[in-house]
Amino acid sequence: MTTINKRQTLKSMVAALALAAGFAVPAAAQVTIRYAHVGSEGDIQYWYADEFAKRVQARTEGRVKVQVFPNSQLGGAQETVDGVRSGAIPLAHHEFASLSRLMPEIAAFAAPFIYRDGTHAMAATDPANSEIMKEMSEQLVKQANIRIIGRLYRGARQMTAKMAVYSPADLKDKRFRGVPLQLWTTMIKGMGAVPTPVEVAELPTALMTGMVIGQENPLTMINANKLYEVQTHVMLTGHMQNVLPVFINEKTWQSIPEKDRAVVSAVAAEVGEETLKLGLEAEVKLIDELKKKGMTFVTEKDGLKVEEFRKSVSAQVNADFPTWAPIIARISAIK
Repeated sequence: MTTINKRQTLKSMVAALALAAGFAVPAAAQVTIRYAHVGSEGDIQYWYADEFAKRVQARTEGRVKVQVFPNSQLGGAQETVDGVRSGAIPLAHHEFASLSRLMPEIAAFAAPFIYRDGTHAMAATDPANSEIMKEMSEQLVKQANIRIIGRLYRGARQMTAKMAVYSPADLKDKRFRGVPLQLWTTMIKGMGAVPTPVEVAELPTALMTGMVIGQENPLTMINANKLYEVQTHVMLTGHMQNVLPVFINEKTWQSIPEKDRAVVSAVAAEVGEETLKLGLEAEVKLIDELKKKGMTFVTEKDGLKVEEFRKSVSAQVNADFPTWAPIIARISAIK
């Protein structure tokens, strides 16, 4: 018997003995996936990524390992999307509008004032059960080599400023921060302000120096990033139900064994639904918490003209994105 045959026989005997003794045979080769996002600790999106990574590794028994890179460590919106498309960044989450450079229509899922509430937003963006979301994801695979595998809920986006704001007229000629994406430029313009793109990592400095007088984000982010130190008022406009898609490079996705892909999808859905519950609970608690930290809340009872913002912003969206009407109609029809 040759040396090679002896080794093969020995390996077979060891495996057989291990099975007979009830020991587990070592797992298949591990797949390690880097996961990028821009969220800070304390934000729901930070919790989502960490929880997703832990559960995927546990439920695949170590066959799939996810390494999370938060706080824009691997870049901002553009770098993240480009990285996932090329495969340099295998997995990420960000705004639906950040994918618009690859597929313009998908940004409609981030349009302001189109969802009834957080539950509606999560149903419409469910890649497993929403027909329009499934169609969009398959189209994204074909056009950009990116697949949407989940989504998470950050809460309703609210406006903050260094002053009370009641209507679009109050923001005339004032520089207001927007996410560096076209949809935000459209929305901020519709709000009456001068759109000023600022990456999230630079936002506190931009507010502190007066480069912009305000911004908009979920309360969880406002608190996590300590924006109460540089902003005085929160306007409860609830102009967006902030749902972020979780997307993966298609080649990376196909490199994961089929049974483990099912696990990854299930975990993405499970943790996503938990963010909805956490987000809704956090919104209630954070109002009191941010009040204690010195912020003043402005509501419709105080004269906030939400309907004026809705009409003005919707008109600007319709003007800048005229092809979105059928998509928005299908989203609105989802129950």
